[in-house]
Amino acid sequence: MNLKRELDLQIAEALEKAGAIGAPALIKQSQKVKFGHYQANGVMAAAKKLGMNPRELAKKTLEELSLTQAKEIEIAGPGFINIHLSNDYVADRLSDLNQQASFVLPVSKANTIVIDYSAPNLAKEMHIGHLRSTTIGDAAARTLEYLGHTVIRANHVGDWGAQFGSLLAYLDQQEKSGEKTSTELKDLEIFYQKASELFKADEVFAAKARAYVVRLQSGDPRCLELWRIFITESVNHCQAVYDRLNITLTRDDIKAESAYNEDLPQVVEDLDKLGLLQLSDGAKCVFLDEFKGKNGKTLPAMIQKSDGGYPYMASDLAAIRFRVNQLKADQALYFVDARQKLHLSQVFAVAKVAKFLDESKSFRHLPFGVILKDDGKPFKTRDGAAVKLSDVIEEAITRAFDLVSEKNPELSEKDRIRVAEVIGVGAIKYAELSKNRSTDYIFDWDTMLSFEGNTAPYLQYAYTRIQSIFRRANISPLALEGEIILDHPIEMQLGVKLLQFEEAINAMIEDYQANILCNYLFELAGIFMSFYETCPILIAEEPTRSSRLLVAHITAGTLKKGLDLLGIETVEQM
Repeated sequence: MNLKRELDLQIAEALEKAGAIGAPALIKQSQKVKFGHYQANGVMAAAKKLGMNPRELAKKTLEELSLTQAKEIEIAGPGFINIHLSNDYVADRLSDLNQQASFVLPVSKANTIVIDYSAPNLAKEMHIGHLRSTTIGDAAARTLEYLGHTVIRANHVGDWGAQFGSLLAYLDQQEKSGEKTSTELKDLEIFYQKASELFKADEVFAAKARAYVVRLQSGDPRCLELWRIFITESVNHCQAVYDRLNITLTRDDIKAESAYNEDLPQVVEDLDKLGLLQLSDGAKCVFLDEFKGKNGKTLPAMIQKSDGGYPYMASDLAAIRFRVNQLKADQALYFVDARQKLHLSQVFAVAKVAKFLDESKSFRHLPFGVILKDDGKPFKTRDGAAVKLSDVIEEAITRAFDLVSEKNPELSEKDRIRVAEVIGVGAIKYAELSKNRSTDYIFDWDTMLSFEGNTAPYLQYAYTRIQSIFRRANISPLALEGEIILDHPIEMQLGVKLLQFEEAINAMIEDYQANILCNYLFELAGIFMSFYETCPILIAEEPTRSSRLLVAHITAGTLKKGLDLLGIETVEQM
């Protein structure tokens, strides 16, 4: 349920009856629900907009307002309406929530939403820089599905760029010399480095590599055979990372650049028929006045290179056509590096001018910052190479295992290994998701693996602490009966916070800032800890005991579901 939305609608209706026509739009974002009371700041906004006296409008609004949810309603300050929620109302809504199959109601209108995320370049192994797109995009996919939308995951991997000429030439050279390429391909990063070094040092090899690009794009059978070997191994590397990170992407979600190859000539032809193409140094480009460089000149959006090849602009336009025409997407979300802002802005603009994309479709670029070391520099190895994501995962799990072994040595080694995997992976994902998407952040092992503060281990521990209550009492949460009673102020505070889960999710997807949901879960866990310390549970008399167990159960379920939407697992004991 969405407590804020429910009260918003009733306030808006009363405001309109009081003479504030158009009130729903005026107060949409101006209400607050906090610690058991609702402050209707929107009355002030409505009064100012309509030229009315705020307190007089508030008074008229109260006369039209009939709230069963309130135990007290008052006008405060220059015209705020404070609604103090009834304990019984919050308790009843919690009971309803406990009976529901889901913590939120499905959306009234479901959309088909394509989410373009992760998108590693298959020339190399996934590195730390892929963490942001992968985790943020996956959290968005999980959340939108939970709300009832049809989500299509699109892993637009790079498998068709110029660098593949070097890789294929090197692979061909290795096979002809009788070397075991399968062994070398187990470390794609080394394979890529050797091919690149040879390209720079050997002009004969470089010429061969350039020829391989042309042969590959022309459909040469030998090139395609080598290319498929390399791509298969690369995809295996990526899938192994996704599986360890608990990412929902699969091989079936891959729609690589090469998949659009056949449509590229048609894209050029269609743009040409519309009179949008101009030649610039032999290349076919679209010039739109809204994109200008520092010198004031219009920037070109290159569709076809002078040598006949196709840049990313062409394949991205082909992808838009596919997503609109074949996938019937209502929306598309591109979780792509902030450095691609100009490129994607041009892609969307050209697509709209060409009528590949109409105004009824929402295609958005959702950029993100970069991950830094504690010295403020990009996260790389000492020799300047990109840090493999698989190595980061392995180190996170190793560090988590040491922490778990120290914290609970009584757990079996098998259990400690499992708990370490959940904590380690959860820690690096939550460290990412708990930050504002658009900002850079510093990667810090000690902070992300701490059991204190706004971290995954803290939230995971809060969940297991609740589960331990039921283990100690030897009670199944599903067997609980009785009413929920909220007598203590901290019980009321916790109850209201639980009813705000849907509000937090809706706020999260307004601009796909996962940190909003992270902050909600952190606050929820903190309030529960205060409740746990203030209100005895197992030693309380009935019916208080059963009531507090029910509240604890709902809290555990909310924490678990919230973490699940972020792609973070929980364990019953740690």
